[in-house]
Amino acid sequence: MIHRHLSDVQQRVAKFCVACLGALLIGLAPSPSGLSVAGQYALATMFFAGFLWVTGALPLAVTALTIPVLLTGTGVYDDMDTALVGFSDHLIFLFMAGFMLANAIQKYDIDRRIALYTMAKLGSSPRRLIGAVMISTAGLSMWVSNTATAAMMTPIAVGVLSQVLSTGGTAAAGESTPGNAAAESVPDGGVVGGGDEFTNMQIGMLLGTAYAASIGGVGTIIGTPPNAVLVGQLNATLGYEIGFVDWLLIGFPVVVITLPIVWYLLTYVLYPPQVANVDDAQAQAQALLDEEDSLGTRGRRVAVIFGATAGLWVVGGLGTFVEPYLPDVWMTTLFGGSGATVFGLDGHQGLLYYVMVGVMAIPALVLADTMEWDELVDIDWGTLLLFGGGISLARGLADTGTTGWIADTVFGGLTGTPVVLVIAAVVLLVVFLTEMTSNTATTSVIVPILIGLGSVFAATLGLTEFKTAIFLSVAGTIAASFAFALPVATPPNAIVFGSGYIRQRHMLRTGVVLNVLMTAVLTGLIWVLFTFVWPHLLW
Repeated sequence: MIHRHLSDVQQRVAKFCVACLGALLIGLAPSPSGLSVAGQYALATMFFAGFLWVTGALPLAVTALTIPVLLTGTGVYDDMDTALVGFSDHLIFLFMAGFMLANAIQKYDIDRRIALYTMAKLGSSPRRLIGAVMISTAGLSMWVSNTATAAMMTPIAVGVLSQVLSTGGTAAAGESTPGNAAAESVPDGGVVGGGDEFTNMQIGMLLGTAYAASIGGVGTIIGTPPNAVLVGQLNATLGYEIGFVDWLLIGFPVVVITLPIVWYLLTYVLYPPQVANVDDAQAQAQALLDEEDSLGTRGRRVAVIFGATAGLWVVGGLGTFVEPYLPDVWMTTLFGGSGATVFGLDGHQGLLYYVMVGVMAIPALVLADTMEWDELVDIDWGTLLLFGGGISLARGLADTGTTGWIADTVFGGLTGTPVVLVIAAVVLLVVFLTEMTSNTATTSVIVPILIGLGSVFAATLGLTEFKTAIFLSVAGTIAASFAFALPVATPPNAIVFGSGYIRQRHMLRTGVVLNVLMTAVLTGLIWVLFTFVWPHLLW
């Protein structure tokens, strides 16, 4: 144990030294044409942070904290306050509110009830049971972080599987990947495939849980960290803000179209479940639901607060539709604008601004006597620090012109490429990079570059540089949630793999097929959205 610890420390120190050496060489090298000295130092900072993020030498949040230090220490910014602006970005507070709302939902088992209800009502056949798990997981992942959703749904899926595989549910011929699976006991008394072989039902359901959590996270801004990374960096570098409803109308169609494709591939092509029936599993889901005490007063208050918050998030994006029916003063007060408000002042962000609505949900939870402060603060603060570091890095790269220089240098030769190939290249690049490291780290590094590509591909796409930057960065961010082959790619992959009920070869086999298929699907889908939907939403 001590030897292993020393080895880990030595590897961490070695990686850190490589990051320092690389950053030092970049910073001291002769300045390339078109890049200022400040830009060179920003590039060195990007290499330092990116290398540590990709290799995992330090926790992601710890690496993020070094970014404002380097940007200030090298003189890219002349004071620390400017370098730290990213850590106070409004999106950080939106995600903080989302995490705290999720804590309240989980405290009263509201998410678990929704999942069990869906499985009890829809899981009438093996494929439908897997579909019910995936629908529940994806639906919850839109509102609760995909990491927390996967952590909650994995033991539920294992418990349901134990009923399917321990009561004679498998077909007489056996149901497995090549070779029949042995059975091993699990803590709840059921059995699942064990040893070196696993049942198709087991693999399909657990992989479906992981993949549905990642796909569902695409649906809303708060569903997965890469979405917030993108929105924050677009605001920091271009001064452009994607609203909650804007993203919903972009991300939700992606969820609706890709989730059934993944389910079909898992249950009909790669791992068709050869199970006689799942009546016992469906009955167990209903029994577990019945065992839940009726939702108490406090639980109902949480449900109301969450429903009201989600509803106001949606309503806040409908200003264009209600504008003809509201007096100007109320329009400005509720939806924002530069005119007069009911408070007698000019200019307002709007009471329905989605960050304001999310933050106000937190005192509402306390006033409703549903949550204590100690329960609210038990959230993933590291992810919030990562957001801040990523936004600070994006600001530094943009302010020094480094993103544009990288884009012109690396991708300048691809001008004139057909738009579909541009999309495919972005999707494939991001999916490949995400397989090597976490999707949050990948997005933090790649989004500034994709924003910089606006100047390279504007003529190719027939858009302004501003619109091209938004389009390419949104496309890349969506792709970051579709890396399915390795446990390190996304937190849901890691959680399901860590359960011990699947092997890496199962994920690798399925993920490679899905990565290729989803690259094609996302390319076509993003092109359709780009052509017919985004022009009416993003600009």
